[in-house]
Amino acid sequence: MLKDITLGQYFPGNSAIHRMDPRMKIILTLVYIAMLFAVSNPLGLPVAFAVPLAAFLIARIPLGMALKTLKPMIPIVLFTAVLNMFFVDGVVLWQWSFFRITVDGLYFAGMMATRILLLVLGTALLTYTTSPISLTDGIERLLSPLKRIHFPAHELAMMMTIALRFIPTLIEETDKIMSAQKARGADLESGGLIERAKALIPILIPLFVSAFRRAEELALAMECRCYRGGEGRTRMKQLHLGPVDWISAAVMAAGLAAILLINLFVPSVI
Repeated sequence: MLKDITLGQYFPGNSAIHRMDPRMKIILTLVYIAMLFAVSNPLGLPVAFAVPLAAFLIARIPLGMALKTLKPMIPIVLFTAVLNMFFVDGVVLWQWSFFRITVDGLYFAGMMATRILLLVLGTALLTYTTSPISLTDGIERLLSPLKRIHFPAHELAMMMTIALRFIPTLIEETDKIMSAQKARGADLESGGLIERAKALIPILIPLFVSAFRRAEELALAMECRCYRGGEGRTRMKQLHLGPVDWISAAVMAAGLAAILLINLFVPSVI
């Protein structure tokens, strides 16, 4: 399961999406999140699904990787769907004690589950196609107007990017520690909830030690390279908005407009 978590990984490429300005990719990701929550009609979901599907195809990222991204989210999706299914009022289809399944519950369960899955796909595409350095520059440039009020834009962007970049590293480290503990005879899968929680202690302690060691090594490496924050820092690659960025923005705007029109003029099933 840990190997299926691909959040924070970057897949190098030379596609049109890889070459897009990171600022535009961040903005379009936020617009896509707003688009998902603006969907109130099921007919708008195919439009929302077409956006990440087309982006994955253009970026030449295997669709199997997209399914691998969704796999760890299945428990959260199922939990959310069950809550909506049993605790939303409406026309009752089945009832036992205080548990009941309603038409509205099934509708909202399906809508919410689809939104969560599409949200994961849309946000994962940002890290798949944007290098950590470009992502840091994009976040910093978007937050640069706040520097006038002494907001630490560069430091915040650096911390967010480092945290995101270390997710795959820590996952890999956790997998190695679990394999080492199993080789020593540790039982991590049997027993009740309390026994499983106790079994995690031999994993969490070396994981925290490894995380602090990596953080210290990173800080030492940055100091050796005379890193002093964003003040006076120059960039080898300057950010420029190109035709691909504006075309992508127009496509996203068209998708958002289509969803809003569907919400206004197409009758909903519920």
